[in-house]
Amino acid sequence: MTVDETAPPPNRDSASGEAEPVVADPDEALTPARLRPRDIVRVGAVGLRTRPLRAFLSALGIAIGIAAMVCVVGISSSSQAELDRTLSALGTNLLSVTPGSTLTGETSELPLEAEDMIARMDGVQEVSAVGKVADTQVYRSEKIDRNDTGGITPYAARLDLPDVLGATMRDGTWLNAATAKFPATVLGSSAAERLGIGEADLGTQVVIGGQRFTVVGILDPIALAPDLDNAVMVGWPVAKAELGFDGHATEVHTRSDESKLEAVRSILGATANPQAPNEVEVSRPSDALAAKQATNQAFTSLLLGLGAVALLVGGVGVANTMVISVLERRPEIGLRRSLGATRGQIRAQFIVESLLLSLLGGVSGLILGLGVTTGYALSQGWPPIVPSWASGLGLAATVLIGAVAGLYPAVRASRLPPTEALAAH
Repeated sequence: MTVDETAPPPNRDSASGEAEPVVADPDEALTPARLRPRDIVRVGAVGLRTRPLRAFLSALGIAIGIAAMVCVVGISSSSQAELDRTLSALGTNLLSVTPGSTLTGETSELPLEAEDMIARMDGVQEVSAVGKVADTQVYRSEKIDRNDTGGITPYAARLDLPDVLGATMRDGTWLNAATAKFPATVLGSSAAERLGIGEADLGTQVVIGGQRFTVVGILDPIALAPDLDNAVMVGWPVAKAELGFDGHATEVHTRSDESKLEAVRSILGATANPQAPNEVEVSRPSDALAAKQATNQAFTSLLLGLGAVALLVGGVGVANTMVISVLERRPEIGLRRSLGATRGQIRAQFIVESLLLSLLGGVSGLILGLGVTTGYALSQGWPPIVPSWASGLGLAATVLIGAVAGLYPAVRASRLPPTEALAAH
């Protein structure tokens, strides 16, 4: 057998001659055991398991803040998607012409030839109109108080009005070449509600200007002409014959080629009333819908601010909970330090606990926000949409709040001397 002469001889006791045991390096003996990530998470969850009610109440503030922000962004996005869908279906190429004011402040009047002149314009594809029947009231029956008009306005309407406005029928049918000459009427959605007329009442009669008119249809709400929702519409010929209508249109609606829309818009007023173009107002109804959406966006910003405040309050609650947890668990901290836990491990324990607490609230708030947004959007008939960035931002906010809220308590816990912490027991 070959003996390794380079190996150091074993230590032997001078008296007995027996080999002495090899002593490990003192530095190695004092090296603390490393905690695996799974162990840190398990240790950090101890505080949540032992104090579930406190953890729930602290996470609730985070959950409310995240839910509020997700709901605000989600409902706003769903509303915007519905607006986009509506405009895609109805189009943005609708222009409307209405009489303006004269120099003396009186309401002007469109010429009788306004519709024909507009129809001959280059780029104009469709034209339709309604004319308000002045000094005419609408009642459910002759027995209704004369002062109880309900604010319903009678209009003479062209037969192609639904096609130009993108209007649809809720019940019944629109006017045709035959019914336009006889006392028949179609009700706007709000007018039907005020008159107490539904699908089962089609064929009943209402009183317009002292004359009985048969209800043949009810319109759905018209997004691009909301003023017609509270109107009753009759044919142009019967309005002249029975209601004293003067034949002047009060609203002319046009559909134009998209590529020529601005050119048509620039000369539409002068074409409608060449004698007094300054007494004509030209508008694009889709702009009103976009303006309404812009108003909603401003309101959304305010609600987002309120959600951020709620989130801040929730973060303060988490920080408060962690500080109290450190004070209550000083004996545990002292025991762990005396058994070899390092300051870094103590810091990691409490930061992880704070992160878990925040994530518990954040995930709960995200689920709640998604549920509320989906339920509300579906109840309104909107497509439920929550942007992915909103969900990601919400979770990122919870992680940041958890880290910041747990930083001071974690540092404070790691600096507790073991003897002082044990003495607190």
